Amino acid sequence: MLAYIVRRVLYAIPILIGVNLITFALFFVVNTPDDMARMQLGAKRVTPEAIEKWKAERGYDLPLVWNSNEKTLFNKASRTIFTQKSARLFIFDFGYSEDRRDIAGEIRARMWPSLALALPVFLVGLAVCITFALLMAFFRATYLDVWGVVLCVTMMSISTLFYIIGGQYLVSKVWHLVPISGYAGGLDAAKFLVLPALIGVISGIGASSRWYRTLFLEEMGRDYVRTARAKGLGESVVLFRHVLKNALIPILTGVVVLIPLLFLGSLLSESFFGIPGLGSYTIDAIQAQDFAVVRSMVFIGSVLYIAGLILTDLSYTLVDPRIRLE
Repeated sequence: MLAYIVRRVLYAIPILIGVNLITFALFFVVNTPDDMARMQLGAKRVTPEAIEKWKAERGYDLPLVWNSNEKTLFNKASRTIFTQKSARLFIFDFGYSEDRRDIAGEIRARMWPSLALALPVFLVGLAVCITFALLMAFFRATYLDVWGVVLCVTMMSISTLFYIIGGQYLVSKVWHLVPISGYAGGLDAAKFLVLPALIGVISGIGASSRWYRTLFLEEMGRDYVRTARAKGLGESVVLFRHVLKNALIPILTGVVVLIPLLFLGSLLSESFFGIPGLGSYTIDAIQAQDFAVVRSMVFIGSVLYIAGLILTDLSYTLVDPRIRLE
């Protein structure tokens, strides 16, 4: 297993280099270092001298990916904006944002509001979706199953923005139950997190429950289920003891990989509800053309996603002892 993990980590290095290259290309296709300087300086009439000074202070006065002014091949590749800005990421040195704030410190501070929102959505949503899917599978081919599928398809068809805006209008503006947006530390954060967490759970019920129902129905058609029924086991025992257990592998594929991504928060929810998490941090960086923050957040997201895939493979061995990692 150790050799498998080491091999997967080594495979991740070229993937992360490719992700950084794509992020770099996409960002600088839209923006130039001069555009970034004008945005950060915030003046209507910025002098060329001020732009050049800003670029020199932050290392944006170099060529983008190839420095033809250098003599050696190593310097031609290393004395560029891409290499200078990306190499430190692999030792998790995120540096400073374009407004000179410590990115690592911002991530540590904003990680907790993101977790406070994402963790309840993840746990409650998982329990609700699996329970609803089991009920539809248990009452398959009945009115409960049919209308449950109709409800899932309807909820899948509705945009997340509709849930957010509708929830804010109904719960906050009309009923005045919770604040419409904002955040506070400690236990006071609960009143700000109830609504976005509830919306996060509701918006995910449709797609997840329908997928889990399909997995359960597929398992219920297998030979071991018919054997269990032939032995006289009740339908509820078959469903919860056999079907649910054997459906855990495909469920883990979609669930375990999401656990590391909880640290990144939700882009839409945090932005609309004013929660100072990593999701809103990323949106603000994109709007401010802050490449240092954007590349750091994309890199962290890629690392966490790869870690989630490795955790998924490892979790297979716990659910099914027949699986061996080679």
